[in-house]
Amino acid sequence: MRAIITVVGKDKVGIIAAISSLLAQNNVNILDISQTIMQGFFTMIMLVDLQECKLKFSELKDLLIKKGQEIGVDVNLQHEDLFNSINRI
Repeated sequence: MRAIITVVGKDKVGIIAAISSLLAQNNVNILDISQTIMQGFFTMIMLVDLQECKLKFSELKDLLIKKGQEIGVDVNLQHEDLFNSINRI
């Protein structure tokens, strides 16, 4: 299964490292990544493959949210199909 991770917050050192490390620890493969900084705000979208992840989707989502809170950014995880459906409207 593939999913979309979005990360938004005030730019600071280590955001990509924190999120990608958490994903690597849980066998989540990053398929594509786009990140930019807009007027001091960090934004990132990742397409990830969850096939090898041993956690339930909800458990991974909770871990990402918690990590985001620790580093001061908002993190969201959505199934790819849901993301695509929402963005077609």
